[in-house]
Amino acid sequence: MLALGLVLNTLGIGLFCWAIFALAVYALPFFVALSIGMTAFQSGAGLIGALLIATAGGALTLVLGQVTFAVTRSSALRIAIAAAFTVPAAVAGYHVVFALSQIGVPSLAWREVFACLGAVCIGVTSWIRLIALVETRPLESGGVVENSS
Repeated sequence: MLALGLVLNTLGIGLFCWAIFALAVYALPFFVALSIGMTAFQSGAGLIGALLIATAGGALTLVLGQVTFAVTRSSALRIAIAAAFTVPAAVAGYHVVFALSQIGVPSLAWREVFACLGAVCIGVTSWIRLIALVETRPLESGGVVENSS
């Protein structure tokens, strides 16, 4: 029974870590949706109205960020958009890893080290996933797309 508990616990923590890395790109849209939803609810929109407005706001943030990142050619704007998506993911990663490290790490200093490493890993994962969403474009020369055929 103990072995089964250890295996299931390991699988559960692994699944939780996979979910954190898979959802890292969506931290900014989630924070935007949460803020919009709470504001709408507190201003009297009701539960259903706040959920609808929050979902629309989060989806719009994600779509606008990805489209703007894919369309723009400016490196500075791309870095700013990627940072806007990466920083909330890194903050969320820090807090998740810090909370998980409280389970088995008694030293506060080591918990901070692990939390910082987790923030860096999840932030980099978010950055790479955002960049991977952009398709590479064919080389353009003088406004005409070169075709090799």
